[in-house]
Amino acid sequence: MELTHIEHIGIAVKDLDKAIGYYEKVLGVSCYAIEEVKDQKVRTAFFKVGQTKIELLESMDPEGPVGKFITKKGEGLHHLAFAVKGIEQALTEAEDKGVRLIDHKPRKGAEGLDIAFLHPKSTFGVLTEFCELKTLKKE
Repeated sequence: MELTHIEHIGIAVKDLDKAIGYYEKVLGVSCYAIEEVKDQKVRTAFFKVGQTKIELLESMDPEGPVGKFITKKGEGLHHLAFAVKGIEQALTEAEDKGVRLIDHKPRKGAEGLDIAFLHPKSTFGVLTEFCELKTLKKE
């Protein structure tokens, strides 16, 4: 498995516009993209701090993954995402090492990334995401 960098840190928020205001007005970083990820039932906003991205996630459905997370745990750190080379192989390796997978195959995420999640019960309580940009894949 080849992790190349932290792709982003995902933060669950109740009100995306309010949270964007905090990041822009208080922290002084600019939102460079807002996107809806329909299969995850979220709206996302992205900020770049150095080489790391922050992804704010607002649920569009209380029964969606982020909606359930906020109901159970409240706003806050939702997931840590790593960029990988060869996402399918990374998933296979993780599973072979006893990690429980949420996604056995990659799916489409925000910013054109292929994504897959590892279950937090296997990752010391941290929902972990693998991400791969299609242009980085060896085909």
